[in-house]
Amino acid sequence: MTMPTVPTQMRHITTTAPGGPEVLVPTTGSVPSPAPDEVLIRVAAAGVNRPDVMQREGRYPPPPGASPLIGLEVAGTVVATGDAVSTFAVGERVCALTNGGGYAQYAVAPATQCLRWPAGYDAVRAAALPETYFTVWANLMIHGRLAPGESVLVHGGTSGIGVTAIQLAREFGATVYTTAGSDPKCAAAVRLGAAAAFNYKETPFADALLTATQGAGVDIVIDIVGAAYFHDNLRCLAKDGRLVEVATMRGAKVADFDLFAVMQRRLVITGSTMRPRTRAEKGAIAAALLERVWPVLDAGRAGPVIHQVFPLEEAAAAHRLMESSSHIGKIVLQVDA
Repeated sequence: MTMPTVPTQMRHITTTAPGGPEVLVPTTGSVPSPAPDEVLIRVAAAGVNRPDVMQREGRYPPPPGASPLIGLEVAGTVVATGDAVSTFAVGERVCALTNGGGYAQYAVAPATQCLRWPAGYDAVRAAALPETYFTVWANLMIHGRLAPGESVLVHGGTSGIGVTAIQLAREFGATVYTTAGSDPKCAAAVRLGAAAAFNYKETPFADALLTATQGAGVDIVIDIVGAAYFHDNLRCLAKDGRLVEVATMRGAKVADFDLFAVMQRRLVITGSTMRPRTRAEKGAIAAALLERVWPVLDAGRAGPVIHQVFPLEEAAAAHRLMESSSHIGKIVLQVDA
């Protein structure tokens, strides 16, 4: 195989200062070099996620040693490998959960955090997978301990996390309920496999969920809202239910927390973040995805919903759309055709 020529400079998006979408500016910088356990990827597409918005605002700094550039998921072609990498070769197409640096023509990622493209996927669809699938697997399956026959309430059913959680929960034998902010979004969530979707702008979601379940509640709540939903989330849980916090879009501090109610119903309150996990932890999630989820994607029984694709240079516009919450599914940056 002819080895690709890797330039020394690349286009990428930088932030001029913490702030709004306007601080995302195209510029030129150095191509990163892979560490011994990393691969260098020529990026064809990069996913846009809520943590990217938080990093842009200065509220989610990269961990030590990570790229300061924004971007947590990419798809592209391996163009160089570290000395310790044996799982991927130059020329292979991968999607990867990066530790940063995805909004660029080239990005590095630990080889253990890379996965092959599912059958029939292009770069845009492949780039839409890692952040949401790693996150949902960790929170729904590991921390939420989903078992066949259980029931799940997924908040934000048409977000990237929501779309993934609905599909995977359904695939692994759960009955899924969800919330969304409009009737068209609720209809989209039902098409994805939700048994029912509740427009939280028109009716209190906890009342609607308890009515739909005849007062039984659900076994798991996957929450991205945080404090504003906390007490109603507890109302929605059945005995031995698990509340899994994935994000705190509307607050992280909860007042008037009744521990006795949790004790009486044997509830579990848990949650996690993805970026601070070790490479070994993320690698274990990648291995589980490859074994349990990638065959589902290969078969077309689940997969990302792509709302809109922007050129890399229009990252600011992509962030404005993300912040509007008007999208259904994923927003992706096209880096190289």
